[in-house]
Amino acid sequence: MTKPRIALFIGILCISIFPVIVRMNLTSGLISAFYRMAIATAVILPIAIYKGKLKLESLKTLFPIAVCGVLFASDIAVWNISIQNSSATQATLLTNLSPIWVGIFSLLFLNFRPRKSFWLGTIIALLGMAIFVGFETILNLQFDAAFFLGILSGVLYALYILVSKTVLEKMEVITFITYSMIFSTVFLFFVNVIFGEQFLGFSDQAWISLFVQGIVCQLIAWLLISYATQSMRATRVSLSLLSQAIFATILAAIFVNEKITTVQMIGSVIILAGIATTFYEKKAAD
Repeated sequence: MTKPRIALFIGILCISIFPVIVRMNLTSGLISAFYRMAIATAVILPIAIYKGKLKLESLKTLFPIAVCGVLFASDIAVWNISIQNSSATQATLLTNLSPIWVGIFSLLFLNFRPRKSFWLGTIIALLGMAIFVGFETILNLQFDAAFFLGILSGVLYALYILVSKTVLEKMEVITFITYSMIFSTVFLFFVNVIFGEQFLGFSDQAWISLFVQGIVCQLIAWLLISYATQSMRATRVSLSLLSQAIFATILAAIFVNEKITTVQMIGSVIILAGIATTFYEKKAAD
């Protein structure tokens, strides 16, 4: 297993903690998204300054980085709201349609034709996801605001992966992540102000959860995932991210005593088989 793949695996493990924390409802979805970005930015910014990683070849590169920051911040905020206004299962299912959007957008806008292994892996993985969340959940989907927010979250996620892939080809990971998170933090600050969210007055448990989100789910996770994205195809990265649903379920069983059913185990195996399909091909550059 190559370093980028190891980094992707560990990064996915880190972000898998996030749904478990969100289910605790210790803070609102919007304020949670803001502090996730703000705490991560507060940690990485001094390091980037000390290492001299804030230099840019051209100020023009700030625009695509800002786009990435806004896309990512919007995805987190929209997903949080979706999960708190429907069910975690529904929100997870809809958000995890992102590999399809990555494949479609790659074909339409980047003139990149995803390989057959990607589409086959996507079909297998999405079948596994359907089994994992339960066909009853799919049949009972409510086409309300939360449903469309879940769809939007998947689209934003896909756009972020594609745009960040193009930006990361031109700069170091720490430079990209630092600037991107600065833009995300500023954007989410104003969103929270507009919606009248309270920035203080949380319980000790809530603050702990916010720091875990910021340091583990954001900083560590996305440094690793961004490093992997530099070397791997965006389609492959997006499909691999589906495995976070499996890890999130395992973590939920450990920390909030949720039971893992036989159906979920079967779905998990199929999801992993779909992801593995995209890696099973003749040797070629990622």
